Amino acid sequence: MTNPSPGQPSTATGGGVAVVELFTSQGCNSCPPAEELLIEIERDARTRGEPVFALGFHVDYWDDLGWPDQFADAAHTARQEAYARAFGSGRLYTPQMIVNGTVEFVGSDRGRAASAIASALASAVAAPLTVSVPQLGGGGTPMVLDYRVERPPERAVVNVAVVQRGLDSAIARGENAGRTLRQDNVVRAFASTPLHAERGRVELAVPPDLDPAQASVIGYVQRETDRVVVGAAAVDLSG
Repeated sequence: MTNPSPGQPSTATGGGVAVVELFTSQGCNSCPPAEELLIEIERDARTRGEPVFALGFHVDYWDDLGWPDQFADAAHTARQEAYARAFGSGRLYTPQMIVNGTVEFVGSDRGRAASAIASALASAVAAPLTVSVPQLGGGGTPMVLDYRVERPPERAVVNVAVVQRGLDSAIARGENAGRTLRQDNVVRAFASTPLHAERGRVELAVPPDLDPAQASVIGYVQRETDRVVVGAAAVDLSG
């Protein structure tokens, strides 16, 4: 992920972009290796200056098995369910990694991840996206994100996520009992809005404990017909 100035416009207009969505849970003992891989993907992208955007969606269907994941959200589970319908599998599992909305595999599979990301970066961006954050939000005030999409496709949405790095969680119960999990790019807020014009604005309610110094906003354009991601960009909120 590129590292622009906080709140300032970020554009991904080069060869390709790779949006990496990981569906995970603190209650799943198969998930920590996938979360470690997501951390590596995000850090490598920053080091190389590559437009790779990592998002950790914590699902809630593990919560009743001994440990309620504080980052879990029913909306994240619904998003994974929509992917399952699109893939024709109807099956939910963790950890699941999805690249650019079309390629899915077990989230800890490093080879599949590397191959899918490389393929995504080699493809042209169909709808270049620019995002900026004129209002950071907090204290009951929503975060505001402005976007501009070049060549917006028909029947598409703009997804916007606030992700946070450096989150350590001590797990007391469930399959990961006794472990302290380090998680990066955890989705703390998410919104999806229909794309009707080249320019638009999205408001997000951010959690009160969000640390802007460890947070970014990721935007990505996704076609509704086939769920292909056709443009993405990010802005760091850190000072």
